[in-house]
Amino acid sequence: MTTQKLKKTVAFHTLGCKLNFAETSSISRIFKNHNYDIIDFNSEADVYVINSCSVTNHADKKSRQAVSKIHNKYPNAYIVITGCYAQLKSEEISKIDGVNLVLGTQYKFDILNLINKQEQKKVYSCEISDVTNFNHAHSEGDRTRAFLKVQDGCNYNCSYCTIPLARGKSRSPKISEIIREANKIAQSNIKEIILTGVNIGDFGQQTNENFLQLIMALEKVDGIERIRISSIEPNLLTNDIIDFVAKSKKILPHFHIPLQSGCDEILQKMQRRYNTSFFKNKITYIKKQIPDAFIGIDVIVGFPGETDELFNSTYEFLSDIDGSYYHVFSYSERPNTQTINMSGKIQGKIIKERSNILNKLANDKLLQFYKSNINTEKKVLFEATNKNNTMFGYTDNYIKVETEYNKNLIGKIRRVKLKNVSSDNNVEIKLL
Repeated sequence: MTTQKLKKTVAFHTLGCKLNFAETSSISRIFKNHNYDIIDFNSEADVYVINSCSVTNHADKKSRQAVSKIHNKYPNAYIVITGCYAQLKSEEISKIDGVNLVLGTQYKFDILNLINKQEQKKVYSCEISDVTNFNHAHSEGDRTRAFLKVQDGCNYNCSYCTIPLARGKSRSPKISEIIREANKIAQSNIKEIILTGVNIGDFGQQTNENFLQLIMALEKVDGIERIRISSIEPNLLTNDIIDFVAKSKKILPHFHIPLQSGCDEILQKMQRRYNTSFFKNKITYIKKQIPDAFIGIDVIVGFPGETDELFNSTYEFLSDIDGSYYHVFSYSERPNTQTINMSGKIQGKIIKERSNILNKLANDKLLQFYKSNINTEKKVLFEATNKNNTMFGYTDNYIKVETEYNKNLIGKIRRVKLKNVSSDNNVEIKLL
């Protein structure tokens, strides 16, 4: 009689951006292909993998808290930390109680081999300038959408940002390779893909291709019905890209564009590659070509030197432009960035007050955008969540809708009429 070998178990916890989620999903498939069962992070597992973020001090703290939580609950657990925090502060992380293995950017996709190595080495890291490889990644597990990695790294040197230090120089594969990944996703009956990366507008530098050519090629992939563009720099969002989205049957009218400040003086200190006039013209052009486009905009509050007057300039600028929603981030001082030595640091209390002001503006803008779409007809991709017999979905222009739960709608795209904004600030609909 033969006895079946018991499977090992692995659990994942992902912090940060959509790119991290795509990479975690791909790493999980490596384990799955080597006889591991993937279980919930709160359950007892043989291996725990924390894919970390380091965009703020708070993100670092969340990674440490995740380690502490597992180590206290399961003292014998094998804990691995990878991701941006692991690259930037590998030695610091290695000293956290419970951490068994720290994998920098170069090593995250070699995770299983390094776990299996019979040696005591705890930290695998390297100079970020040595990181040149592109690892393909896309997410699975969601029945409606997938994140597809198309680019990694960044050549920009924004004065507040550590991402180039954590992920290295901008790099991307050939369009033909991305199309192969998209075809894999299509075979799993997922209807929507979200293009992710660190600076996706910089796609194609090494292959003499560009982002417009990429989305034109993805438009032709059979089986994928909707394609969203994630965050893209305003100076890389060309009018040609906007024009193509305007006439596309698949690329959705949804843009996520980082502004960071509505004040030219602060933008210059941030070393951003545009000014407020350029940004405003870009938003105006989008709305001219695609009047119902959703435009999400990132803004940082409390950057060094942001006086009350300069903050008010940002507020007035954001009030004036036709943004649909503002993602408000509190400035967080990061090691090895130029802002460390800048004068005019803003007190945390003031940053919080300013964040509250902009968050209120953001919610007002979102409600205004939702109301402007009432009584229009849209296509909605429905999700699996069942909350108090209510299900949700998103229109092509990123309006969150709700309706009575119906399992037959999950993963389906249906035409609906937008009726009114609900008490939960979603939009109630009528199926057509």
